[in-house]
Amino acid sequence: MLTRMSALRSPESRLPRSPGGSGQTPPVWRVMCAIDHALVRSVGRIEITGEFPAHLRGKPVLVAANHIGMFDPFVLIAALRKVGVLPRFMLTGGLLDAPVLGYFLRKAGHLRVDRGKANIADVFGRATEVLTTASVPLLLYPEGRVSREPGLWPERGKTGAARMALHGDVPVLTISQWGAHEAVCWGTEVVTGPADVKPLVTSFFRAVRRRPVFKVHFGGVVDLSDLSAGTTGDAVRAHARIMRQITADLAPLRADQPDEPAFHDPTRPCDSTSPWRP
Repeated sequence: MLTRMSALRSPESRLPRSPGGSGQTPPVWRVMCAIDHALVRSVGRIEITGEFPAHLRGKPVLVAANHIGMFDPFVLIAALRKVGVLPRFMLTGGLLDAPVLGYFLRKAGHLRVDRGKANIADVFGRATEVLTTASVPLLLYPEGRVSREPGLWPERGKTGAARMALHGDVPVLTISQWGAHEAVCWGTEVVTGPADVKPLVTSFFRAVRRRPVFKVHFGGVVDLSDLSAGTTGDAVRAHARIMRQITADLAPLRADQPDEPAFHDPTRPCDSTSPWRP
């Protein structure tokens, strides 16, 4: 559902200037978040640790999380809603242009990204402008995809979030999560027929019976105060700090599964490595 930033299109992609959870939040997004919360509760139970800092409410902030499964965006929305903020996403143009769903996502005020529509300097310039003028948290995955590391530890990821934070002087709040990978299997990247959808449906209903626990930890703001956008290598250093904090906070959530997840997903590729693995 989420994607790493590629390109932005037109002023229509601006996020609404409203604090998450306030009355100014687009009504359609408030309704969608309420439906999401009910969906997550029907599957499992959320355990939240840490907190969303009070001084960041109603202000621009990047929320960076590890990506462990197809269901974890729903879990993150529900967790953020429980602490009183409603995030926005960076979504592909294809998703926003989809029939029915795309209409509601556009009305919700999410940030549009289109691949191959602008050069990289233009991409980051406009993305930073949108971010710094928004008063809602922008939720993204530095990894860019569901982890394909055998132990589900964070992959190396990209520096996009770090670069946006440094260029816009925007704080980065990390979230570490565990358990959402048990709700829906990884499945397949291309759906060609019912057989490709079956693993998703069957794994979902099995999760409803098992009631997995979705652990979400708010890890605090990453200290990037000694780094700057104009210093060569600082984006890489900032990215490493973000990923290390996510990983450090993930370890206690899965203390009983330090090597590989107890839940086996036969559909998830395991062809990557993690430089952050403890």
